[in-house]
Amino acid sequence: MQAEDMEVPIINNLNDNGDRQRPKGKDVFKDQQKESESSMESPNLEFEYGDTDTLTAELSELYSYTEEPEFALNRDYFEEDFRSHARGRRWIELTVEEQRAYVMRLLDALEVTDRDKRLKVARAILYLAQGVFDECDTEVDVLHWSRHNVFLLYDMGIFTALLELLSMEIDNSQACSSAVRKPAISLADSTELRVLLSIMYLMVETVRVRTEDDRPEWIAARETFKNELGSPLYNGEPFALLLFTMVTKFCSMNAPHFPMKKVLLLLWKTILFTLGGFEELQEMKVRGRERFNLPPLPEDSIKVVRAMRAASPPASAMELIEQQQQQKRGRRSRRPLVKQDSLDTYNERDPFKNDDARDEEEDPEDTDSGIEGEVDPLDRDVIIQPPPPPPPLRPPTERVNFPKGLPWAPKVREKDIEHFLETSRNKFIGFTLGNDTETLVGLPRPIHESVKTLKQHKYVSIAEVQIKREEELQQCPMTLGEEEVEETPAEILYLGMLPNLSQYVIALLKLLLAAAPTSKAKTDSINILADVLPEEMPITVLQSMKLGIDVNRHKEIIVKAISALLLLLLKHFKLNHIYQFEIVSQHLVFANCIPLILKFFNQNIMSYISAKNSICVLDFPHCVVHEMPELTAESLEAGDSNQFCWRNLFSCINLLRILNKLTKWKHSRTMMLVVFKSAPILKRALKVKQAMMQLYVLKLLKIQTKYLGRQWRKSNMKTMSAIYQKVRHRLNDDWAYGNDIDARPWDFQAEECALRESIEKFNSRRYDKNKNGDFTPVDNCLQSVLGQRVDLPEDFHYSYEMWLEREVFSQPIQWEGLLQNP
Repeated sequence: MQAEDMEVPIINNLNDNGDRQRPKGKDVFKDQQKESESSMESPNLEFEYGDTDTLTAELSELYSYTEEPEFALNRDYFEEDFRSHARGRRWIELTVEEQRAYVMRLLDALEVTDRDKRLKVARAILYLAQGVFDECDTEVDVLHWSRHNVFLLYDMGIFTALLELLSMEIDNSQACSSAVRKPAISLADSTELRVLLSIMYLMVETVRVRTEDDRPEWIAARETFKNELGSPLYNGEPFALLLFTMVTKFCSMNAPHFPMKKVLLLLWKTILFTLGGFEELQEMKVRGRERFNLPPLPEDSIKVVRAMRAASPPASAMELIEQQQQQKRGRRSRRPLVKQDSLDTYNERDPFKNDDARDEEEDPEDTDSGIEGEVDPLDRDVIIQPPPPPPPLRPPTERVNFPKGLPWAPKVREKDIEHFLETSRNKFIGFTLGNDTETLVGLPRPIHESVKTLKQHKYVSIAEVQIKREEELQQCPMTLGEEEVEETPAEILYLGMLPNLSQYVIALLKLLLAAAPTSKAKTDSINILADVLPEEMPITVLQSMKLGIDVNRHKEIIVKAISALLLLLLKHFKLNHIYQFEIVSQHLVFANCIPLILKFFNQNIMSYISAKNSICVLDFPHCVVHEMPELTAESLEAGDSNQFCWRNLFSCINLLRILNKLTKWKHSRTMMLVVFKSAPILKRALKVKQAMMQLYVLKLLKIQTKYLGRQWRKSNMKTMSAIYQKVRHRLNDDWAYGNDIDARPWDFQAEECALRESIEKFNSRRYDKNKNGDFTPVDNCLQSVLGQRVDLPEDFHYSYEMWLEREVFSQPIQWEGLLQNP
């Protein structure tokens, strides 16, 4: 019962003599009632999950609010230089050829050795990438000119020039050593890096996003840029690896002045651009299944999830207390209303109620004894009304979108069919036939029907085919020959990351831990606020409030970038090769990713999702085209009017998806969820009424349900019903009963070691080119050996006679030695 001890305090209103008493004062109860009603009416969140937020939101998150004065600085440096060149004309009035000539002039000026002059030129380029906002009247104009200028800058080769400057700044040992010695690092320490990274981010993000009015040359430029970023063109490695190096250097405390938020955002967008987002992944999965001659996917998972609707979450402590209060007053005429569970709309009766359990629908007293009553107070506005006529309780408009039947097609694995047949043969015949799934002799008719149904829903994943192929290559290296590896962007990235993979993973998790709202500030933890703290700390209350919002927003953006980046890497590597995914997963597990994500969710998740850590008037591009109103404490506290914060909900879903990927089909990692007491933490996350987030929470609860005990399952019937309603069915998976627990000991080390052995064999076979293996082919044909072309130095033909005399004729050859055994 540890799951519920944290959530539902049992309150008995007893005085010292043990007599029942009323709460002191009506106001207390009214306040409780108000809180309860507000949570009852928590609406469904109109959130659409995607690769990124809107372009405006993504651009605004690049800048901290403390960087706001630098917008004017960029403009001033540009206008100072541009005035001498254009003689009274504006940038938007120039022809494209004149604009190209000016950009070429800026490109030449980037070559100067003077750091200050270089910085001024870089700021002028940044102003162009920001959309020459001083010449624009609306935000739309700013975005239009930003897009135009970015494609112009790319065409003129600005990105390559910036890359060289960025490499110089990363290797600037003087800046690193002075930053290490400084007691407090501020915005001023990372000026050059921030300007360079901002231009690069604007270029990557703007080129990445497609629009309907893109010109043909822009579409061609997008493909070229995408291929360049994903190819090992920059110092023999993809651009993403340079950014990974910055992350590890920062986390090893060697470069504390690196602006980590900008680095992470640029890294995430580079991976998203070069490898592709979630929809591209779905298309790649479809093509991959065709390549392996596998049947098509039973459904498009993105469409299924978007069509889902949120379920009412389980009751919280406050609502259960109020329910008890109402029952004490005699309002217990709920008999006609307990017919249907709000989370279990598809099932008239609960499938878990067996004969020996008391029928909770028959006995209204039971609503108090369980942790969750049968009627969900959060859904009371729908249920508590006079008994409706036979049509459903939901309005007809909602019924149109209501999924018919189960949202997912059931799946069965090959080993599930083998296990089912093995059990059946043992029971009816007394012996087994190994992996034979075809022979059904001697088995009764119902077993035949069962096997037929299982085979109808059999699903073979790309990962299973890859594992089988890898086993064959390991067993028959000579007959199967060399494997042809396609040079995909994911393959190139994996090859580059492999030597330092564990360092990259640990560094990302360190940053995630430092940015998590549940983390306590420690003296030895890394300082991720180097690019948000101003040189002069705030002196007024208003400035302190503004900085507080900025710091919180800064941390939220870091969590968003890391969670999206890790999820993309896992998904792309899994599609490219299952063992590439497994090695990243294992590094994450060994670096304590599972408890870290659970720690992240062990907070008031509703507060995190509805956090108002943004000041709309200071967001780019709003702040550069509108007059700045006077900020007051009230306007800062008000925040925006949205019912949720997009980036925080996006981060939560990403982290849940990562947790699902790490634990799926891994018994020892599932047991880690149980050991870390994740059930109550995850159950609290169900309070968020968003279908996609609930789906991934329910998946995590499903895989550990059998280990939580019968009492937990009995007390959490609504959650169990929601799992049945929303999560994919595995036809012979007894997740809800826990029958095979005794047969599955928890040996974390053995499972992970076996997996690591398979990964190392894969990496050694595919990537270790310098190995002297037993199966390295040797050419022992005299004709082909002597016929091989050998590259000799140019001057060799002048001295080859001397070489023959020295190396061949003057060397005595012991021919008899060849006949003797070594």
